[in-house]
Amino acid sequence: MRKILSLLLLLAVGGTALARGVYQAPDDFLAEVFDDKPPKAAVVWLRGEIKTTAADILGHNYPALRIRYWGEGKRTAWILEEIGKEKPITVGLVVEDSALKNIRVLEFRESRGWEVRHGFFTDQFNGARLTEAQKLDRSIDGISGATLSVRALKKLARLALYLHSQTPHVHDTP
Repeated sequence: MRKILSLLLLLAVGGTALARGVYQAPDDFLAEVFDDKPPKAAVVWLRGEIKTTAADILGHNYPALRIRYWGEGKRTAWILEEIGKEKPITVGLVVEDSALKNIRVLEFRESRGWEVRHGFFTDQFNGARLTEAQKLDRSIDGISGATLSVRALKKLARLALYLHSQTPHVHDTP
């Protein structure tokens, strides 16, 4: 009986440890988004109204003065980070025609909440847009035990949609 309990404990701890890690490298994400030919990175400077709105969305200041993005036509790709409970979650987001086209967890560092990386959760964001109040135009179902990770991804989705609206790519024709 002791051996069985030890094995179950090892599997439970090991499964959590395996949930942490890099699921996709940022370069691979960008290559996938732009058919193996990502455009040169551009930046959005966080100052003035953009800085204030980004801080309102996140609930804190973004920890950089600028945010890199990759844009082509009316599509932009963003690689952003937000703290789940204690550690950053790295997320790739694609916005096209002012709607979220894709959201993918690239790296997860927390011990809990890793379920947010699965399609059953991230697919809810597809097609989401921002309202005038900088909120998502739809409800996103949470995951029991992953509340802080869910919250982090919702914030990043809102931030990517907002930042997309501040780029010249929104007004370009494909």
